Amino acid sequence: MTLLLLVVGLVALALGAELLVRGASRLALATGLSPLVIGLTVVAFGTSSPELAVSIGAARDGSGDIALGNVVGSNITNVLLIIGVAALVAPLVVARQLVRVDVPLMVVASVGVLLLAGDGVLGSGDGVLLVTALVAYLVLQIRLGRREPQAAGTAPEPVRARGMSTRIRDLAFVAAGLLLLIVGAGWLVDAATVIARRFGLSELVIGLTVVAVGTSLPEIATSVLAVMRGQRDLAVGNVVGSCLFNLLGVLGITALVAPDGIGVGASALHFDMPVMLATAVACLPIFFTGHCINRWEGGLFLAYYVAYTAYLLLDSAGHAALPAYSAIMMLFVVPLTVATLAVVGTRAIFTQGARRG
Repeated sequence: MTLLLLVVGLVALALGAELLVRGASRLALATGLSPLVIGLTVVAFGTSSPELAVSIGAARDGSGDIALGNVVGSNITNVLLIIGVAALVAPLVVARQLVRVDVPLMVVASVGVLLLAGDGVLGSGDGVLLVTALVAYLVLQIRLGRREPQAAGTAPEPVRARGMSTRIRDLAFVAAGLLLLIVGAGWLVDAATVIARRFGLSELVIGLTVVAVGTSLPEIATSVLAVMRGQRDLAVGNVVGSCLFNLLGVLGITALVAPDGIGVGASALHFDMPVMLATAVACLPIFFTGHCINRWEGGLFLAYYVAYTAYLLLDSAGHAALPAYSAIMMLFVVPLTVATLAVVGTRAIFTQGARRG
């Protein structure tokens, strides 16, 4: 039964992603909003619905570590795994709005959540602040989308006259796609959690890995399919928008409905949440370089996701190789990557300055 849920869940995700991308792309043209704004709002928030459902359910059941680990792990997965895989499929176009507005807001939101969690709990007051910030972000996106419909960096396309029946069909595609994504992700998470618990993983590690990847599967399916269909701006917008919704919406709403708020353990506060912030900050130089994410940059993100997951598994198992592995990461890999990003970012700044001159 567990294997059957895994297979059926994968099929539901694939079909749901196809319907969602097709319907959202057509709605973008019909409403005058850019595909980027649709990706940052409708698609991103829709594909983050599994995170919301899982986090609320876990918090109400007293599994705060799963609720928090789901959001933190999903954001790390969104940036490192999804962008990494999508960029390996094809280089990704990065709209100027993402570099100037949305990625900096993602960094600010990550810092804000880390500060709010400093006292060891995300309570109802913190939830109000986060949800209010989400509403402000939605208003900003609608205004930007109406003001600059072609800000996504895609070539303008003719908007054909569309009847009410056509729009209803597109909305039905989006709704059916979201439903299949949510149901499919739920089946996958349930099956994977059963398997993980049989291997003795802790709730925090399950939330950071199995549940995070499971609830991020809609984003993975949607972004990869969007790239294959040529909607590369929608793919990146989906990831960034999902990260913002996870931080502001999922954590905010869960903190409001959880009886005792969301508990934040020392491990999450001092390691996993800083890693989440670091991945958000890493997007700035990567996205800024030519407004394109190349395959080697996608490979770098993917390699870091594998390294982070390996650390979690070694730490959970109390493996003897953990100290040596941590030393190698801190002394060699991390400084080398920081230096590479600094050089790439500096070169991009000078190149753009020379072009303007």
